Amino acid sequence: MRLKPIPESEYQRRIDKLQQVLRAEDIDVLVGYSSECESATSRYLSGFWPFFDFSSVIVPREGKAVLVTGGPESLEFARVFSKIPTIRVNPLLVETSAPEWVPQVTGESFSNIIPEVCGGIPKRIGVANWNIFPHVLFEDLRKTAPKAEIVPADDLLLRVQSIKSEAEIPYIIETYRITEEAMRTALSSAEPGKREWELEAVARSKMLELGAEGMPYPAWVCSGPNTILSLCRSTDRAIQKNELIQFTFGAKYMGYCGNMCRPFAIGKVPEGAKKLIEVALEAMHYALEAIRPGVPASDVFDGYHKILSKYGYEEFTLYGPAHGTGSSEVEGIWLAKNETFSLEPNMLFNIDIWLSDGSYGLRIEDGVLVTEDGLRELTSYRREVIEL
Repeated sequence: MRLKPIPESEYQRRIDKLQQVLRAEDIDVLVGYSSECESATSRYLSGFWPFFDFSSVIVPREGKAVLVTGGPESLEFARVFSKIPTIRVNPLLVETSAPEWVPQVTGESFSNIIPEVCGGIPKRIGVANWNIFPHVLFEDLRKTAPKAEIVPADDLLLRVQSIKSEAEIPYIIETYRITEEAMRTALSSAEPGKREWELEAVARSKMLELGAEGMPYPAWVCSGPNTILSLCRSTDRAIQKNELIQFTFGAKYMGYCGNMCRPFAIGKVPEGAKKLIEVALEAMHYALEAIRPGVPASDVFDGYHKILSKYGYEEFTLYGPAHGTGSSEVEGIWLAKNETFSLEPNMLFNIDIWLSDGSYGLRIEDGVLVTEDGLRELTSYRREVIEL
């Protein structure tokens, strides 16, 4: 059973906060872009996320936000799901293999929509989802405001997203509860001869049974030589006794992303892999103690790096010990060497410890929410050397 939907007032609160940021940064309008696989911006601001077609949310520094999508299917779809009542159609947001529509749908370019939304031609346009924003939409923006300065604006939206509201927290907690239950179920189902994809299917099935809408990314189970890959796919390989196996998955629940990762073995963990797990666990427990409100992000990274250096493992990792999460599985902020921000209450992180020595690779990952006086652990099941 799912929780009740997020209140509509929460979406307006997000838009209001974003408009405050736009005014502070002298940006006239923010234009975001979403697809089915990168849905966070549209869903976060409007409650609507597309499939087949694409969508854009236009937020002026003053006035009402507008949702733009393709049509006619997505127009009708958005009218039911969007919490932004004004919805327009831009033909550039229609699916790449669109049919010739029988219903007549009026499509408009940004040249019509944006001046109306902004009350004039904008001078500074912020583009969210900068690295996936399509060229054809970018050119449409240029035609709309030929003299405007167009700037990356992901960091502006992140200022709103990175501090979770009290309304969001119950959904976040439930997301991680479902994720942890799926991990328990998948571990209890692991036995020699099971295929990687079969164990992934066990986790997926449990998540859906508990109310998840799916997964925030293509989850995987990998084993043996496949574990050295930081990103992988579940294959037809049968898992074996006394080899390293990695579970990497999370639930997506009502727009929020959970994640949890555990390495394990059936029988004995290989000796080289066991040492990696022990160091990863030490780093995990360090991060659980270090992540506190007011602590600089770079300080958390420095402590993590010192642990790895102590064992000569500093080259075995790919990044800092934690990253922001929420509407996307990786949401903007990293606890990294050169970050300048400090941790604040209601920041949500995945502590994400990835280590590989070239023979074995593993990831231990858990969700945590920063609180007023510490942190709340959202997943913790079998944070140990797991030998089934």
